[in-house]
Amino acid sequence: MNRVTNISICKGIAIILMVIAHAEAPGWLCHFIFEFHMPLFFITAGYFFSLKYLNDEATFIKKRIKGLYWPFVKWSVFFLIIHNWMFDIGILNEQYGNETGGVTHPYTWHQIQQNLWNIFTAMGGYDQFLCGAFWFFRGLFVASILYLFLYKVLNLCVSRVPKLSTKSVPYLICVVMLLLCGWKTYERLNVITLVQGGYRDMMGCFFFGCGFIFRQYVDKYRELISRHHAQLWTTIIFGAIVYLFSVYLIANMNWRSTFTQFLSLPVPALLGFLMTYNISLWIDRGEGWLKRSLVYIGEHTLYIFIFHICAYKVVSLLKIWYYGLDIRQIGCHMVVHDYSQQDWFWVLYTIAGVGIPLAFYWLQEQISDKMKRMRATKAG
Repeated sequence: MNRVTNISICKGIAIILMVIAHAEAPGWLCHFIFEFHMPLFFITAGYFFSLKYLNDEATFIKKRIKGLYWPFVKWSVFFLIIHNWMFDIGILNEQYGNETGGVTHPYTWHQIQQNLWNIFTAMGGYDQFLCGAFWFFRGLFVASILYLFLYKVLNLCVSRVPKLSTKSVPYLICVVMLLLCGWKTYERLNVITLVQGGYRDMMGCFFFGCGFIFRQYVDKYRELISRHHAQLWTTIIFGAIVYLFSVYLIANMNWRSTFTQFLSLPVPALLGFLMTYNISLWIDRGEGWLKRSLVYIGEHTLYIFIFHICAYKVVSLLKIWYYGLDIRQIGCHMVVHDYSQQDWFWVLYTIAGVGIPLAFYWLQEQISDKMKRMRATKAG
């Protein structure tokens, strides 16, 4: 079995869960998913962190800029440019908005300029109704670079203390980040230099570190659950605990999280990851369509993050027609709210939210490959 394939499957499952939750699936299912699906992305990112970057910071930061900052800027600017046009064609409007009744408005010229500055300088300013998941790009960008910085600093400090081993550094980072997040939520403090106050970025750093630590023990973990035939019952136990948290101690990576919600997050988040990882081991043993599909989805999560909300609009049109609703409800964020807890349209939203972005990406790749072959033929 291939560990990288396992992690790709984990990411594939996680992005599908995100799309389900954003599609206003039944409340119990959304609460269950929110307990662990976003931490899972930070954990899988930390899984691939390498200590070689301690002496090659520039390469690590360049990769983060290329993989996170640049896609964020490019697509945030794109959606900023078309924001007012979305009102002209009816995709957005000032009558229908999110579940709490909030709506979006056309931007003034000044607001467009300010959002542009925010996009480049703070990884903020993105269109909340069309780019609602874009906070993740900033969160992972900040979390990963912060982890590298803390590792270098603590590694230097620990190396000067005779009784301490540098192997303790990953654990120290996680402890430090938990203490800081606890302090922040208890006193309701904000990191004023980070959009939304920094909670997601700091907790992201903690989960990033958990992923790096898990990588050190992954072989022992797999051997342990295999030797004792524990994969099934541990998966069930982990899932049951996550479910109990989702019922009695609801938490997620909401940037407004309270101290109680902060305390409630780490356990179900980590157990949810282990549950997902166990499932990925089963899937990875086969070579069927399910494995191939999840690996492909897991390797192309970027496009689903960017375009799943836009893809929802196709299903919203269908739902509006089916129920005879006001056509302006196409502007609902993220999906049409009417009947969302009674019908099964969330299934169609999920299929569209995953399938349409990947279909466009696949079509783009086919056209690109064809153009390359044509140029190669002409050159030959």
